[in-house]
Amino acid sequence: MRTLTRRLLGIALLVWSAQLAAAQTPAAPAATGSLTGTVLDSLSRQPVAYATVVLLPPAPGDKPITGVAADDQGHFALTKLGAGTFRLRASYVGYGTRTRTVVVGVGATAVGNVLLPTAAQALGEAVVVGTKPVVEVRPDRLIYNADQDVSNAGGTAQDVLRKAPLLAVDGDGNVKMRGSANFKVLVNNKPSPTLARNLAEALKSIPAEQIQSVEVITTPSAKYDGEGTAGIINIVLKKGVNQGVNGRVGASSGNRNSNFNSALNFKKGKIGFTSSASAGAWYNPGQFSRERLGYSTPGTDTLRQNGSVYNKGGWYYGTVGLDYDPAEHHSISLAGSVNGYGGNTTQDLLNRYTSPISANNQLFSRDTKNIFTGLNVEGTGTYTRTFAQARKEWSVLGQYALNTGTFGYDFDQYNNSTFPLEPGAANYRERSRGRTPGHEFTFQSDFTQPFGDKKTLEMGLKAIFRRTGSVATVDGLTPGQTSDFVPLAGRATDFSYAQDVQAAYATYGFGVGKKLTASLGGRVERTALSAEFRATNSPPFSQHYITPLPNGNARYAFSDATSLRFAYSRRITRPFIDFLNPFVDRSDPKNISFGNPELSPELTDSYELGYSTAIKTTTLNAALSVRHTGNAIEQVRYSTTNPDAPLPPGVVPDPSVTVQTFANVAANTFYQFNVNFSAKPTPKWDLSISPDVQYVVRRSPALNTRRQGFASGVNVNTSYKLNKGFTVQGFVFASTPMPEIQGTGPANLYYQMGVKKTLLKDKADLTLNFGSPFNSYWPYRNTTTTALFDERSEYRAYQRSFRLNFSYRFGQAAGQPKQRKSINNDDTKSGGGKQGG
Repeated sequence: MRTLTRRLLGIALLVWSAQLAAAQTPAAPAATGSLTGTVLDSLSRQPVAYATVVLLPPAPGDKPITGVAADDQGHFALTKLGAGTFRLRASYVGYGTRTRTVVVGVGATAVGNVLLPTAAQALGEAVVVGTKPVVEVRPDRLIYNADQDVSNAGGTAQDVLRKAPLLAVDGDGNVKMRGSANFKVLVNNKPSPTLARNLAEALKSIPAEQIQSVEVITTPSAKYDGEGTAGIINIVLKKGVNQGVNGRVGASSGNRNSNFNSALNFKKGKIGFTSSASAGAWYNPGQFSRERLGYSTPGTDTLRQNGSVYNKGGWYYGTVGLDYDPAEHHSISLAGSVNGYGGNTTQDLLNRYTSPISANNQLFSRDTKNIFTGLNVEGTGTYTRTFAQARKEWSVLGQYALNTGTFGYDFDQYNNSTFPLEPGAANYRERSRGRTPGHEFTFQSDFTQPFGDKKTLEMGLKAIFRRTGSVATVDGLTPGQTSDFVPLAGRATDFSYAQDVQAAYATYGFGVGKKLTASLGGRVERTALSAEFRATNSPPFSQHYITPLPNGNARYAFSDATSLRFAYSRRITRPFIDFLNPFVDRSDPKNISFGNPELSPELTDSYELGYSTAIKTTTLNAALSVRHTGNAIEQVRYSTTNPDAPLPPGVVPDPSVTVQTFANVAANTFYQFNVNFSAKPTPKWDLSISPDVQYVVRRSPALNTRRQGFASGVNVNTSYKLNKGFTVQGFVFASTPMPEIQGTGPANLYYQMGVKKTLLKDKADLTLNFGSPFNSYWPYRNTTTTALFDERSEYRAYQRSFRLNFSYRFGQAAGQPKQRKSINNDDTKSGGGKQGG
């Protein structure tokens, strides 16, 4: 890895030297004219980063006079031009070519926006009415256009993420990106503390109808926070209109979830307003089983557990935004959101423990009810200053987020019974209640300064101040010993946690010749942590460290349609409250879990080589990548009889009991090859196929283990437009088991099909979707292997579903409002589900 890093630095210095040499070469006297503009997607009005822009002589000549690559915001500038009439041509992989006549005079000439049609729209130089492809390829990301997938109607963000390239969602709603849970999720390029705290539940509260696209960013630049070792998932929500009023209402119902959603937007003159409101409910059954073989001096013991679960809950979600442009080059943006959810999981458990020592045998059944709520309120203010010089910009941002939640459980245990009895017959009862308060303040400033047509400097400062914690009580009742619930000694927790992060970054982008563009950048982050444990009177914990995070990329354009890109980045993963919370969860007495407040951050070096090409309406993107993480944070399990097991207070060694926590115990390397193929075989047929293969190596001297092996997956999405306003859609995702540090993760299979009918002069849609219609459930099987026990577990997620959705649009056609700067607090690591309580 060090050798590879030295080679990368060598390449960077070589490119830099070439750029300086080019800058120092004496040039002939140049003309004084110039052209500036921005290349945008014709449908979404989003920038087309790194598009190729060339100046051509009048027809029929096609030999370029000069050319340049646009920057990551689609801006371009052609300088030192002679006066006259020319043709300006813009192109990029996956888009059609756009050519227009331009007149160059003395001084700067602004040509405005150059709108590129997607490959699905473009037929030669003619632009026809069409739709965006389901999957698009950009230099640093893959984009899944959820609004073009009819099978999403009536679903949630969880359903949408199942279909995005490089992502996988299991039966519990846990998300992985490129086989890793170490990533960050943004909404409209902004963080959501709710998503950071409990992603699996929070994704259920964002309706699919409000999602425009999902961006999978594999190599984020230095302007993003350094967190998320596998990359960043950015959920882009639909926004307002260019002028006028529009909105939508919709409702859906099915056997797994139901929801109502709405939006109202308008723009008049200098003021723009956006809003949305939605609410819904979910209800999902499941079954589980576990068999554990324990190895001890007396012999082999066996633990068998099985039962059923039922998850249900509800959510509400609302957003409001206000944009105001008081004068030219000045804009103000205010945005707010509220997201709340709550629910419960009921579970019946049958526990059979058989020991070589018969006196230790144990049989009981248990009724458990887990409850949870979450509330997130966010407010963001932004001021943006642009200048007469194209691409020059300064912005200041501030954000406050309130994030609070509750958790708890109640159970009744019936000894020597294979099924639950009346609550009055319980041999033991226990209950727990807890809360996790949270506040977050963020301040950020960014500045962009162009130097000529090929050089740009971006730099910025950021500070985040987080305050969170966990307070919980545990009470027990043993009939015949206590008349009512009494607090259990040593089981309560009162934990507070503070995390402050300050960061500075700079990125310099430049071009070398007409075909090579590159950028070099770096980010420095200072982290200060502190924690107090008031319930146990343990000494306070504090830590601080400074982390440099370099990155860079280079792109070589062989032609307008074909390019090669190399990127390197270093990223950091800081543990968040779910991993740190020391609360001991004993709701399953044989499988105890707790957090580790002394976790250290992990660092990941990522290298990616990507190739993109397009032929007419077919786009191909292939990428080779390597990710290495040292000091990785892993979820680990121990037998309580293991002398190295970190047992929390009050837990005594018992061969039938395991503990689960988090620890810096591994070094992981992922070697991955992924392909995205998007095509339009006929004008009415769209097809996207995304296979990936990876070889995983996990090493842990602390656990005395090494795990390695292949894992693969494939994502297929296709749609076909029939006559009379009908569209049919199909989707399949499948993956093989993933090697984990102590075993293997589950295989995955999910498929869905839907049909949509457009009604009321294209203002309404009626959609019917079916999920996994040919199998009632999918068994998610996990294995765990240690020196003292082997375990096999299975969770049956009932995925067979149907959903009927109706949506209605009113007002003017939607367009993309002016882009605003936003805060990206993508700097903490959290789990897919609730952990450690």
